[in-house]
Amino acid sequence: MTSLEQWLALNGLALPSRLDALEIAIAGTLMVFALALGVLAERKIGAQASQWWKSHVAHHGEGLWERMPAILRHGAAALGAAIVMAAYQWSAWGGLPIGLALGSAAALASHQILRGLGIPRWASWLVSAILCVALFSRAVGGLDAITTTLDGVGVDLGRRRLSLLAITSALLAIVIIVAVVRLANRIVGHTIAQTKTLDATQKLLGQKLATIAIVIAAFLFSIDLLGIDLTAFAVFSGAFGLAVGFGLQKTVGNLIAGIILLMDRSIKPGDVIVVGDSFGWVNKIGVRAVSVITRDGKEHLIPNENLMTQEVENWSFSDRNVRVRIPVSVSYDCDLKQAQDLMLAAAKESPRVLSSPAPNVWLTNFGNDGVEHEILAWISDPESGVGNVKSDVLNRLWRKFKDAGVSIPFAQRDIYVKSWPSPPPVASPSTPAGEKRNDSAAA
Repeated sequence: MTSLEQWLALNGLALPSRLDALEIAIAGTLMVFALALGVLAERKIGAQASQWWKSHVAHHGEGLWERMPAILRHGAAALGAAIVMAAYQWSAWGGLPIGLALGSAAALASHQILRGLGIPRWASWLVSAILCVALFSRAVGGLDAITTTLDGVGVDLGRRRLSLLAITSALLAIVIIVAVVRLANRIVGHTIAQTKTLDATQKLLGQKLATIAIVIAAFLFSIDLLGIDLTAFAVFSGAFGLAVGFGLQKTVGNLIAGIILLMDRSIKPGDVIVVGDSFGWVNKIGVRAVSVITRDGKEHLIPNENLMTQEVENWSFSDRNVRVRIPVSVSYDCDLKQAQDLMLAAAKESPRVLSSPAPNVWLTNFGNDGVEHEILAWISDPESGVGNVKSDVLNRLWRKFKDAGVSIPFAQRDIYVKSWPSPPPVASPSTPAGEKRNDSAAA
């Protein structure tokens, strides 16, 4: 008896018989066909599946569409191998090539899916390795030997046993649940975004509520799957309530305020708002804060509670038209009617100024230096800025005033002198210093 036969005998195994060798050959041939099926699926429908995913879930699942051909290749090979394994009662030797092909294909397919969903590389490879070992063991005789070995390495903590099997199962369940939650969020978010009966704010609210519902459902499912006693959360819930009352009340308050803002639609993405010193257009309403982008490209993150408690100017709440006031002064000696016509013409020529409502010119005051006016112009795109509209109108008006000879006043002051003081007497050059002159003697 050779050393290989002795080792197999010690482990309850024997060299493959002619029937076992025939099963190995048949199973190996079928696995070659399964792998060929995967390659054929990649070539035939890989590009179409990738394009479909990109066009339907592109903005929510960017990492999956480019991996779709590889997922199809490995997934189709794993499906073919699984069908072969279930179609016949294979021996341990016959299941060897099937287990190798099935475990490898399924592991590679799961790795591509998990990486496409943003799961870290180490967690993706760990889950893939566990899946490969489990499927291979299932094909050659079962998982009892592995599960018994893993469960034997551990310690008893009260009524529960902490073993390698429990840790591995918990880690595997957590990674899979996180991946399923991310995939569900992307699919549901895209479905809501494509709904034509909802406006932008309702879509955003629906996506956030769906995300919260998916996370809660996944949490409850994972608790049940891991076999954690829910009564153990009685103390945790009390501690969590105290944490909310003291440390997390701002966070929870901002979350609720964000949901209220989305429900009453007082502030929507794209609105132009003014909060304190922050002026810009709303980019995104998040769970904690609202993102407001200014004309300088700066992004202000304003807590949701501030928008609920402070005074907020929404320039596009019910109407996107905004009136811009442009002050202009002209000299007292100019023709006011001509100057006002030029102001109105400059406003009408500006490309962003609306023709309806039409611009107007008001005389507001007789100032110290000139006659003060205001050009009232309406725009419908306040998110593009207000200062550039004023600059464009004033530049056009400057050229028109120059051509028409209308002068723009500047600060001037006239000084009127009522009387000058008499100058002091000037001494004659011939009079010695300190000597008084006798005017009478000189006469």
